[in-house]
Amino acid sequence: MTARILQFGTSRFLQAHADLFIHEAREAGQDIGPITVVKTTAGTERAGRIQAFADSAGFPVRIRGVSAGHTVDHEVRVKSVAKAIEAQHDWPDLERIFAHQTDIVICNTGELGYLVDARDRTPPDVGAVPVSFPAKLLRLLQVRHARGAARLLILPCELVPGNGRELRRVVTDLALIWNVSDDFLDWLQGSVTLCNTLVDRIVSQPLEPIGAVAEPYALWAIERVPDFIAPFRHPSVIYTDDLTPFLRLKLHILNLGHTWLAARWLEHHGPDAATVRELLAVPETREKLLRLYQDEVVPGFAVHGMAEAAARYAIETVERFDNPFLNHRVSDIAQNHAVKIQHRVQAFLDWVHSADASLTLPELSHLARTALPPA
Repeated sequence: MTARILQFGTSRFLQAHADLFIHEAREAGQDIGPITVVKTTAGTERAGRIQAFADSAGFPVRIRGVSAGHTVDHEVRVKSVAKAIEAQHDWPDLERIFAHQTDIVICNTGELGYLVDARDRTPPDVGAVPVSFPAKLLRLLQVRHARGAARLLILPCELVPGNGRELRRVVTDLALIWNVSDDFLDWLQGSVTLCNTLVDRIVSQPLEPIGAVAEPYALWAIERVPDFIAPFRHPSVIYTDDLTPFLRLKLHILNLGHTWLAARWLEHHGPDAATVRELLAVPETREKLLRLYQDEVVPGFAVHGMAEAAARYAIETVERFDNPFLNHRVSDIAQNHAVKIQHRVQAFLDWVHSADASLTLPELSHLARTALPPA
């Protein structure tokens, strides 16, 4: 039986990530999709995307970058999206689709997507459209429960630690404020599956009116829960019992490398327009980053039994930094620099030393000290 998908969010990231993966799975003969896309925010911004999603010819995703030492530059026409609607204007249609024509929900509503608007602290009137995404989701879940209470899988893609766990907490807390029935809460707990996931792909620019340019590297790691059944198969989708190793690799290799480059750029007062690729084109900088990965980062992962995975991911990371089609400004990475050092560098040191307090990591320790407030 085909697993029908409702997607909250129209972003170029989702177009080049989940939408593309599902298109390729469908092309391989798997019963997954199609996708109905929902624009969750009010206003005319991105309204053109809603109309463009209706084109049966699909939309372009251009994959451009370096993979295994080879330049990649090709385009895919993504045809997994069958329909697009706006929550604000098509709410009755959205309630019907959610209640009777949805098996899987995907969402990517931004870093602030789980915040509950003050206007949603009271239950909406019947047929009214809640303001914030958690309230919209809760109201739709209530409708689904009232119209048959079919099981549902939700795969959040927001860059929030433990995103599935956090979204469940937010929705459940709001449900208690709304004073919902015990029967609904039991169904929410027992029949609505929310998985933690990790997404990793740089989607560098949009295409107009719809479509995106993305790097070759892509990962969607989905953490299994009891009785979980994988909805589809794809080379970039990994189902795992523990998301932690994937989070550590991304945070302490890709993100840590970005922060190390930003620290060097700040120290040398680099030009505002400098990009990651341009910094790595300087032989001394490149050599120092490679040595940092080899001498400190990979040995740090090794104490947790992850040396091979870390070495492989470090190679992939440098290829991603070298992407000739991506202009990733270091000034953007350098924003909130001290906080990023704490999360990406100091947290790595703490994690490593929790397993081996004797391991010395001088370069990373020096970098972590630069984020400490003055005595």
